[in-house]
Amino acid sequence: MKKIVILALYCLSFPVLCSQDLQGAWESTRTNEEEVEIQYIAIFSGDFVSEAFFEKANGKFKGTWGGSFSAKDNKFTHTYEYASFDPELVGTSRSIPYELKDGKLHMADKVWNRIDDGTPGDLFGAWLISGRKRDGEIVRRDTSGPRKTMKILSGTRFQWIAYNTETKQFMGTGGGTYTTVDGKYTENIGFFSRDDSRVGASLQFNYELKDGDWHHSGLSSKGKPIYEVWSIRTK
Repeated sequence: MKKIVILALYCLSFPVLCSQDLQGAWESTRTNEEEVEIQYIAIFSGDFVSEAFFEKANGKFKGTWGGSFSAKDNKFTHTYEYASFDPELVGTSRSIPYELKDGKLHMADKVWNRIDDGTPGDLFGAWLISGRKRDGEIVRRDTSGPRKTMKILSGTRFQWIAYNTETKQFMGTGGGTYTTVDGKYTENIGFFSRDDSRVGASLQFNYELKDGDWHHSGLSSKGKPIYEVWSIRTK
């Protein structure tokens, strides 16, 4: 119910965008010059977007970019907060035309197929890590600084990104599909910039929403206990 109310308010603020509904996850594929099929996954959550692309056959990471966006009068405008392939793009903006036609998104010389519309998505949104539990106490972290770890989720897809808007540094990313069932959050890794060998692995965590924050606990990919707090991003 909370997500429905948020989306309703969002539609009142951005009627053109909501009438054409970019929210959720989209995918496109393209064969490169080496005859390798590249998969592109774009997640739109609220005012934020992230796109990742990787080899479809094995998940080998090729690149990612993302940041804030708006869509109006069939024009998509976004500001780069990170771009793994060109740090000089960080802080710049780009506007391109887009069109939704026959259920497909036509944008950036690609035709995108919808994966989901943000549902079921208990954790739909763009989140910033805002705390960690240490020695039994939650230590909060300021999310307004230039160094960020963001996790953006549609209804079925997730991506995390670590970056610094001030230095324009991109530190890493990973993503894939996820489920939320009976208090368990499960990630199925489809790409991982730091270690391709992790592709195909599944990680399960406990999750709980408390006062609007996402409490995330379990074992990391290295087998170490973690307890993280994530806060929904508003700007």
